[in-house]
Amino acid sequence: MASLFARFRQLSVKRLISKSTRTVAGQVLVFQVALVVLLVACGVFALILQSERDSSAEARRRSTAVAQTFAHSPGVLAALRTPDPSKILQPLTEAARRAADVDFIVVMDTEGTRYTHPLPDRIGERFVGEIGPSLAGKVFVESVDGPLGREVQATVPVKDADSDVVALVSAGMKVKNVESQLNQQLPIILGAGAGALALSAGVTALVGRRLRRQTHSLAPDEMALMYEHHDTVLHSVREGVLIVAADGRLMLANDEARRLLELPPDIEGRLVSDLPGLDPETKALLTSGREATDEVFLAGERLIAVNQRPTGQRPTGRAGGPGETVVTLRDSTELQAVTGRAEVARERLRLLYDAGLHIGTTLDVLRTADELARVPIPRFADFVTVDLADAVLHGEEPAPTGTAMRRAAVSGIVDNHPLIEQGRLFDYVPATPQARGYGSGRSQLVSDLPTATSWRVQDPERAQAVIDYGIHSLITAPIQARGVVLGMASFWRAQQHERFNEEDVSLAEELVARAAISIDNARRYTREHTLAVTLQRSLLPQAMPEQNALDIAYRYLPAQSGVGGDWFDVIPMPGSRVALAVGDVVGHGLHAAATMGRLRTAVHNFSALDLPPDELLSHLDDLVGSIDQSETAESAAGVVGATCLYGIYDPVTRRYVMARAGHLAPALVRPDGTVTFPDVPAGPPLGLGGMPFRTAELCLAEGTQLVLYTDGLIEDRRRDLDVGMELLREALTGNPGRPPEETCQEVLDRVLPGRPKDDVALLVARTRQLPPDRIADWDVPQDPAAVAGMRDAVARKLEAWDLAELGFTMELILSELITNAIRYGSGPIHVRLIRDRTLICEVADGSSTSPHLRYAATTDEGGRGLFLVSQMAERWGTRYSPQGKVIWAEQALP
Repeated sequence: MASLFARFRQLSVKRLISKSTRTVAGQVLVFQVALVVLLVACGVFALILQSERDSSAEARRRSTAVAQTFAHSPGVLAALRTPDPSKILQPLTEAARRAADVDFIVVMDTEGTRYTHPLPDRIGERFVGEIGPSLAGKVFVESVDGPLGREVQATVPVKDADSDVVALVSAGMKVKNVESQLNQQLPIILGAGAGALALSAGVTALVGRRLRRQTHSLAPDEMALMYEHHDTVLHSVREGVLIVAADGRLMLANDEARRLLELPPDIEGRLVSDLPGLDPETKALLTSGREATDEVFLAGERLIAVNQRPTGQRPTGRAGGPGETVVTLRDSTELQAVTGRAEVARERLRLLYDAGLHIGTTLDVLRTADELARVPIPRFADFVTVDLADAVLHGEEPAPTGTAMRRAAVSGIVDNHPLIEQGRLFDYVPATPQARGYGSGRSQLVSDLPTATSWRVQDPERAQAVIDYGIHSLITAPIQARGVVLGMASFWRAQQHERFNEEDVSLAEELVARAAISIDNARRYTREHTLAVTLQRSLLPQAMPEQNALDIAYRYLPAQSGVGGDWFDVIPMPGSRVALAVGDVVGHGLHAAATMGRLRTAVHNFSALDLPPDELLSHLDDLVGSIDQSETAESAAGVVGATCLYGIYDPVTRRYVMARAGHLAPALVRPDGTVTFPDVPAGPPLGLGGMPFRTAELCLAEGTQLVLYTDGLIEDRRRDLDVGMELLREALTGNPGRPPEETCQEVLDRVLPGRPKDDVALLVARTRQLPPDRIADWDVPQDPAAVAGMRDAVARKLEAWDLAELGFTMELILSELITNAIRYGSGPIHVRLIRDRTLICEVADGSSTSPHLRYAATTDEGGRGLFLVSQMAERWGTRYSPQGKVIWAEQALP
């Protein structure tokens, strides 16, 4: 600093004036000296005015702050509610006045009557000033002649909890105190002005010397030539250049910048914020002074890349803030267009990726069609409709023309659209784009629906509603798989998107192609599933046989994922007995259904032999073992895991004999409503062999319900077997008189968690007892002479039953059977006559020798007895018991 003043003393006005004014530096030096003197004088004057204004403003701010602070102070509202507010508030206001360095703090009511004042004798008098704005809830600052003289005061409201004005607080200062502060600052201001003048004069001299070095003492014409060259280069480059001053004014703009931003000719010197054609973000960047690198903004239809750097120069007279900035502009519209196309391609790839993830998640045609309709919304289309040939929904091949089309799925950004609703069946009109696409297998583009006419002929009224809704373009693409068109997918755009173009057609085709394979797979699965279900249902009982032993009800539910091997059967047996069977083949599909049919047929055949349950299961086990041995690895996996429960109910004795092979025990609902699960010996599943099957025999009261079921009813992945058994018990308990039909429905409603994952077969049978008056039995001596007596006894019984017309035939049959038992059998011999749906005659003896029917020659004297029995009876046969055998014959009732 000392060297600076030493250099300044060496300069004199005479030397400054005597300097040559030929150079730019000399001319600038003279001009700067005069300008510095003027600026310093103006600066001193401005500082005086500024100090006066700041003092006054400070007085207003302080008054307002003190008044607001006291008005919101704790305890003020409570003091105002006391009988004597002045007693509490006067000390508080005086303490606050001295702490805040103001001349007075006055608290008054809403009428302007003072509660407090620095002069105690003024308490209770009317406040001097305007209180109307403050009563309206505003802060009001004014200058008045008050008790203390000329004052600057601020009045603020005091509000209660309901925001009502309950009092006013005014704080202020005397004007002479404010002016005294200004007078105290004047020596400092004038001294600072004199120092600034001296310093500025010295700095001006130094700047002049520096300017001479920088301009190399060039003359004005030489400087002009240099700037001409500079302008030529500046306006010839292909980048726009702007120079923005610290105050936001545009100092320079070259020709390229004017072209890119479409600036008017007189742009220099204007504020950037006033420039037309620039968006607010661009204006904010140009006036911020911060660095920016390749930030892209929109200017008209151009995308401009902006680079901005501050120059570091700061204007004279400013203590801070950003200096001038240099901005370069580059047109990146074409580059951005390429980037935009890349982004569009990326979005399309992402859409196709999502389509691969979310389309075809199940083998359900309708579900897959719905997924195709939902994935493109809203990224590609506003509405999507999927029409499939009605045959496709049933797993069949579609027709070659667009007839019998079913609206399989509809999806959109909103639900209240005018498009054809889901589920509707209709035909494509030949002129429509859908019909053309269905017939040709090619996509159709309708880029302007309001002007197109071909698509309207399908439904003119609906077409007009579609246009009125704002839908403007359409792409319809065929759903084609393996060379067969299954349906059409239509993509509709409304005002939320631009119109479809040719590039969009390829994307629509790609989306539909990904869904077409899934839909065709679902169609083929539907066909196979339908075939399997048809096969399975054809193998199950179509109707319950007529019999009087049991009241039957049943339910069969196929598995959710396909048919399985669960089955049941009700088989009438000789002697009014009925066999109940239920079984399960592990697995799903056609193989399980076919195996189930083979087992059910085998059970029917073995039942015809009238075998006990344990022997029947043994024969069935051997059959399954032979099937497993004959099945090759290429054709099937065998029948391992098949189970069966087989039992025979006799309504005469009320005996139920059963055996099981790996199957669940039945449930018994007794007439008193209790539920039990009888302990039936558990045999191994069919096909394993090596273990004998054992029977269990129960005596059931009339009205007992037998509940037979497969494991799909009670087993589930989400619960244990014990939980399912307990749910079954609860569903059966407490309603002994409920019909079997209601029992079936109640069990399904309460035990099944929903649509089962496995097959479910449920059979409910309520027992009956044959009345004693419909049964007659006799013990027969082992003497041929007893045959005549038995004929007489049977004749009398038939007359009592009003069946005398059957007497001759029944006497002939009974005579032959008793004679065979006496001649070839062993005692004891027992005869039983049962009147049920047929007239049944049974002859039991202790021998296990079975008679055989044969055809006697014309020369034979015997061998025609059983032949006569077979001719006279509807049916006849033999069954074995632990005591021997029973030969039976049936006759139809008249």
